[in-house]
Amino acid sequence: MTQQPLPTESNAGRNPTAFNPDSVEVMEGREREQLEGWIPSLASESEVREALEKAFDYRGDVTLTLKDGRVVNGYLFDRRSGATLQDSAVRVIPAGERTKLSIAYSDIAALAFTGRDNAAGKTFEAWIKKYWEKKAAGEKNIGIQAEKLD
Repeated sequence: MTQQPLPTESNAGRNPTAFNPDSVEVMEGREREQLEGWIPSLASESEVREALEKAFDYRGDVTLTLKDGRVVNGYLFDRRSGATLQDSAVRVIPAGERTKLSIAYSDIAALAFTGRDNAAGKTFEAWIKKYWEKKAAGEKNIGIQAEKLD
């Protein structure tokens, strides 16, 4: 099997397999749901699993109300899905603390997305758009620096 040379500007006109590199490996960005303020129903096992999966992807604090009445507000940073809700657990860092809690899915009575989603609107595409707007406005020394998270 002979390997075809990669198309370049110099051979693109002669190579029938020439392609535009800007048109390959293009994937649409993932739409993020607006979860801030959402209080999902946890009526069924599938609803519990789906809501906690979304809470794991969320980049803000959540509030978990446990069946024993305790309320845990913090950042959900890990989850382990088991065969049952008792075998599944989330790991949370409570706000203002350095400890980590492990809470079984079966112990959770309610979930609320109470904190601000720190990653909302901070996609690469949003950064590029702001960069080009600043450049078009004549700004100089536009660097590649991350925006501050509040």
